[in-house]
Amino acid sequence: MFAIIETGGKQFRVEEGLEMDVELLKAEAGSTVSIDKVLLVGDGDATKIGAPYVEGAKVDCEVVTHGRGKKIVVFHKLSKKDARKKQGHRQDFTRLKVKSISA
Repeated sequence: MFAIIETGGKQFRVEEGLEMDVELLKAEAGSTVSIDKVLLVGDGDATKIGAPYVEGAKVDCEVVTHGRGKKIVVFHKLSKKDARKKQGHRQDFTRLKVKSISA
């Protein structure tokens, strides 16, 4: 069984036991998070597609940890002007482990 969920403005294909990094959630490590924005649920031959979400479907996840991603360097340069600007950014994330998918 798999599902496509929406969280943090992004869509993810999830299965039971999968670990994934999503945008930072306000939840303690070790707690359970329930995501009800399920766009699609597939189970073998049967597929339920939501409009926009599947009613009654939810994905239960456990918060494994919080962290920060790799550093991304943003470099702007104006040619012929000798103007440069270098910035760095690290995105916060929450690592989730999918426990169950219910439709």
